[in-house]
Amino acid sequence: MNLPNLENIYAASGLLSGVIKHTPLERNLNLSEKTGANIYLKREDLQLVRSYKLRGAYNKMASLSTEELSKGVVCASAGNHAQGIAWACSKMKAKGFIFMPTTTPAQKIKQVRLFGKEWIEIRLVGDSYDDASKAAKLFTEESGGTFIHPFDDTQVIEGQGTVGLEIFKDADFKIDYVLFAIGGGGLASGIATVFNQLSPKTKLIGVEPAGAASMKQSLAENQVIVLDHMDKFVDGAAVARVGDITFEVCKNSLAEVLIVPEGKVCSVILDLYSEDAIVAEPAGALSIAALDQIRDKIKGKNVVCVLGGGNNDILRMEEIRERSMIFEGLKHYFIVRFAQRSGAMKEFLNEVLGPTDDIVFFEYSKKTARERGPALVGIEIKKKEDFNSLSARMEAAGIQFTYLNDKPELFEFLV
Repeated sequence: MNLPNLENIYAASGLLSGVIKHTPLERNLNLSEKTGANIYLKREDLQLVRSYKLRGAYNKMASLSTEELSKGVVCASAGNHAQGIAWACSKMKAKGFIFMPTTTPAQKIKQVRLFGKEWIEIRLVGDSYDDASKAAKLFTEESGGTFIHPFDDTQVIEGQGTVGLEIFKDADFKIDYVLFAIGGGGLASGIATVFNQLSPKTKLIGVEPAGAASMKQSLAENQVIVLDHMDKFVDGAAVARVGDITFEVCKNSLAEVLIVPEGKVCSVILDLYSEDAIVAEPAGALSIAALDQIRDKIKGKNVVCVLGGGNNDILRMEEIRERSMIFEGLKHYFIVRFAQRSGAMKEFLNEVLGPTDDIVFFEYSKKTARERGPALVGIEIKKKEDFNSLSARMEAAGIQFTYLNDKPELFEFLV
């Protein structure tokens, strides 16, 4: 197995100089005050395609011969990898074939076209990334082109490793911790290759979303595993199977892998936007979302969080807010079985709702043949602690109800 090495990352850095943006390493005042540590953000959301993925894509393509490039490059992606490949194709004037699932949002397709211009061809195939990936690999065999893997490729990893090299060079302080998202593990492996040799005492912490913790489980079982199912919300880090190369690097390099609930990621996205005017995508915010878990360890320390990307579709903001409020305990959904008589709803409003409680969702259809009619009710509360009193008032009033927040399958079906 050909593992990444520091010498090649230095070479990649030279190759990428003048091609990509050397993104800033900035101390964040708000996060530093909240944690009692010195928190620095590596702002890859400010990269040319608003994510670090361009580094690996360009480095890989630059390693190909003229003949290989003439046959075209192929990738499967519905996100940042596709945009990195598209931009590199346009820059290097090489033909690219980008396979994306038919479910890819129009905004992402538009961005890929914008970066790739006439040099890329987008093919929409299947309903999932796996469908698109299978089609891309079949096309690669038929066309003789080069398939560029999003993370399990040595040159891709070494390109991503330039993020770590920039952090090390730019920091005029001792770096105690570096936190970064793990999807397939390309960024993690690249940064680890740098810090293992240049700053071995720095603790490296990978962060995964709770619904797609493939690296965490693989490390626990000491072998690469495939997740049976996953929550795809943190799309840039929702990977069912990490890479073989990345697994080998990470198992020997990371201090630990932390798991963050998707709702927590949403809260961080909203905080970054409202407090610092930073637009972060879910995978980009993962590293920051893990800080609360290690607050005691990092107090007074110098911590770098890689903000990996800022490709967040504004149409997702309502879902992000919803997930955040549910995670914070501020929004609750119930199936309430109202007595089918006049005044039942009025009693609910007068006897159950507190002065700061607000009904934000209500769905009900009267069925006269029944004594009780179920209604789907969403209630927003002011403080997390208000939930217990709300539940107590419902029980005291004899209200028949089913709480939905802790029933994910039913919740997703109804809400």
